[in-house]
Amino acid sequence: MNENWKHIKTIIDSEPYEINGLNIWDYDWKRTGNSINIKDPNYGQDYSFPVYEISDGTKTSKFAAGEFSNCIWGIYMEQNQ
Repeated sequence: MNENWKHIKTIIDSEPYEINGLNIWDYDWKRTGNSINIKDPNYGQDYSFPVYEISDGTKTSKFAAGEFSNCIWGIYMEQNQ
């Protein structure tokens, strides 16, 4: 598992959520080519989530995200961010 990544939030699809002032749903998620292996914080199921970047042209934010179940997303951030 990726200990340097922390579960930040579990949200429903399209629920507003900002990272560094950027609502993640307002931007195209660009895959970085990396992924993280995590456990669902509630049920302990193993997942591999892609790492994404979003940018508004002046600032860029990186996060990992994936669906725990249909339209229920887990959002992860590196602890050093």
